[in-house]
Amino acid sequence: MPALRPSAPLAGSLDDPQRARDLARMKRLATGLFLLAAAVFLACVLIGSDAGAWVGYVRATAEASMVGALADWFAVTALFRHPMGLPIPHTAVIPRKKDQIGASLGTFVQENFLTRAVVEDKLTTIDVPGRLGAFLAAPGRAERLAGDASAGLTALTDLLRDEDLQPAVAGLVDRKLHGTPAAPILARVLELVVEGDRHQEVLSVALRGLARFLEENRVVFRAQLGDASPVWVPDWVDDRVFTRAFNGVQQFLEEVGSDPQHELRRAYEARLQAYIHALRTDPSTAARVEEFKKDLLEHPAVRQWSGSLWTNAKNAVLTAAADPESELRARVTGMIRDLARLLQTDPKVRELVQRHAHTVAGYLVERFSGDVADLVGSTVQRWDTDETSRRIELQVGRDLQWIRVNGTVVGGLAGLVIYTVAQLIS
Repeated sequence: MPALRPSAPLAGSLDDPQRARDLARMKRLATGLFLLAAAVFLACVLIGSDAGAWVGYVRATAEASMVGALADWFAVTALFRHPMGLPIPHTAVIPRKKDQIGASLGTFVQENFLTRAVVEDKLTTIDVPGRLGAFLAAPGRAERLAGDASAGLTALTDLLRDEDLQPAVAGLVDRKLHGTPAAPILARVLELVVEGDRHQEVLSVALRGLARFLEENRVVFRAQLGDASPVWVPDWVDDRVFTRAFNGVQQFLEEVGSDPQHELRRAYEARLQAYIHALRTDPSTAARVEEFKKDLLEHPAVRQWSGSLWTNAKNAVLTAAADPESELRARVTGMIRDLARLLQTDPKVRELVQRHAHTVAGYLVERFSGDVADLVGSTVQRWDTDETSRRIELQVGRDLQWIRVNGTVVGGLAGLVIYTVAQLIS
């Protein structure tokens, strides 16, 4: 047999002074009426019937009141405990039937409240998107929800261990990069560059940079020519040769850079188009790109970057989420406000949310109504028996004491009527 779970205490406190005082007062009232009826009955017995016919009527009324009071006291007491501690059958109903009551209560809730028809019928009377929108649009609510989301994100990342996630993220990125063919991506990038004529701009920038580099290092190149020239060649010859060659190169770079239709530019574009075609059709070209990609991914710097990707991303997001003035918090706050506005004003959004609210609610009650019923039953089953009885008595005992009061009064009236009828018949 499975081990029994220990009894669980009820939520809240049994120390409700006001309810306890009300219950005690009602008990005193009901008991007082019983004692009053008993005193009247005893007085009638002592007086005897010689005092007059009225004594019989009063005695019958008092006697019936005592019987009604005792019967209802027994009935009320039998709900919570054995009357006078005697194990009379069918008494102490709540302690004895606590588990069955809990199971029945769970089934009652499941069959009468947690049904698709009941929930959907209730939702038809509720403006779900309007209420949700009003909730989100309350002053300061978007900022608080953004802060709560930040706190929730922080708590979630605290549960995730970096030493577990960091290798997993790095491995995922590594597998994705290795498994993605580089040639088609490179071909598409180059196509976009060519379509936007960016390749010519890149060439122009490169030519200007080269010209500037040559000019800045003119002395160095002249020295290199002097070192390579035979010793018998005069310096003035070297100067003229260098100047002529250097100026020719600079002039050529300037011509290519300033002429959009230069032959070199057309040749450059033709070669680029041919390379794009080769990337898409030539296996050897694609293989060389893949080899280059592999060497790049295996580089220690890239490996270090992929290994620290999770930590860097997490720290960046958490830092932004914790800062109320950050762009991330501002965007989340703005999204919440936009959602609130759409829920209140956009007919399509409102209709969509209302419709899906019915769908989601119906699914939830069908999927989890049994679990809720089991929760109610098992929770009541785990409650302490005596504490459950005391708690229920404290909650409804005051009203139940009225049963004793009514039993005393109604019993007395019934006794008076019966005695009167008997006298009339006799």
